[in-house]
Amino acid sequence: MSTTTFISTHERRRPGTRLGLRTIQLLTLLALVLFGLGPLYWTIKGAVSPPAELSADPLRLWPADARPENFGTALSDLGVGAYLANTFWIVAGSWAVQLFVAVTAGFALSVLRPRFGRYVYAAILATMFVPYTVSMVSLFLTVIDVPVLHLNLANTYWAIWLPAGANAFNVLLAKRFFDALPAELFDAARVDGASTWTLLRRIVLPMSRPVLAVISLLAVVHSWKDFVWPLVVLSDPARQPISVALVNLAEQAPQDLLIAAMAMALLPPVIVFAFAQKYVVAGLGFTGVKG
Repeated sequence: MSTTTFISTHERRRPGTRLGLRTIQLLTLLALVLFGLGPLYWTIKGAVSPPAELSADPLRLWPADARPENFGTALSDLGVGAYLANTFWIVAGSWAVQLFVAVTAGFALSVLRPRFGRYVYAAILATMFVPYTVSMVSLFLTVIDVPVLHLNLANTYWAIWLPAGANAFNVLLAKRFFDALPAELFDAARVDGASTWTLLRRIVLPMSRPVLAVISLLAVVHSWKDFVWPLVVLSDPARQPISVALVNLAEQAPQDLLIAAMAMALLPPVIVFAFAQKYVVAGLGFTGVKG
């Protein structure tokens, strides 16, 4: 099967054409790096700049009197360390719940295939078309009075962890990946007397590391940057994550310390994504999900 390109194979062999293509590729790469790292650089630069210099010369490439101690001051004086600890705790619980629900639901719909599985799967996918703001009121009413149990989960991390599991996209990713696993493996295991738990633990999970990495990264990034729902259910400032705390700190903190707090809030998800992006690409390739 032949492919059509703007430059023929013969033209590509010419030294001038090769040099031009490499130059364009290099300039494109540099532009992408600048667009990606530029905002992070200006955030760090603003974090170590004195407030007077930020106002007088905001476009200066680097401050004349850099103050890296602003990061330590923000941790101690603004309580950013406690807010970051809250955020890590919220992210860890949300990640665990999302991974558990996605794996078990995807396994049941793809491998076990219950009689009404297709209708359940359709109902799960239908929730993707419901705007988050539309369901927020009913979700809040559920949180403050959990059906049957009649528990009030407001102002607890369970109010964030449990709703995080209702993520239809994660279930979609898991099911699409499990659908691609060889059915012969499950048939052979059942013939050998393997239980449902054995199928999941011994066959599915060891082969599902790419999609588990994708779901984990999506769960971590979404939970880290979530703002509206933690603001609604966590009224106690001592329990709030950094995304909510930054809004409150903006009214009282000095500009340089506030930007330092923003920089510390930005770096963890950026670092996680930088190290895990190759697993995301591989996992999405296995699931067949595009875009």
